[in-house]
Amino acid sequence: MIKAIKFVGVPVRDQQRALEFYTTKLGFRIITDQPFDDTQRWIELGVGRSGTGIALFTPPGHEARIGTFTGISLFADDVMATAKELKAKGVTFVQEPQKADWGTSAIIADPDGNQFVLGEG
Repeated sequence: MIKAIKFVGVPVRDQQRALEFYTTKLGFRIITDQPFDDTQRWIELGVGRSGTGIALFTPPGHEARIGTFTGISLFADDVMATAKELKAKGVTFVQEPQKADWGTSAIIADPDGNQFVLGEG
């Protein structure tokens, strides 16, 4: 049976620039960074202590997905504090943190414009 999500793909234009963003600004850790073919590397990153990661990889023919809303939601214990820390590192906020009955959320973007929800609750 299916036990978990191992990773989700995030399509990017420049893998090195994306790798630097996700590791230095978001604090993700490198699990795998190796050649995939003549044009791309397979870059898989770990997120916090979670078993789920992201792969910075654009399958051929999927370039139009770069710079869209990913549908991926990242979790933080305190979105307001995390937002302050990320802003200090230069992370772009498409939507500032907003409080709701169910918790607080914001939307951030990577250098390619891929958008992620940052939430708690």
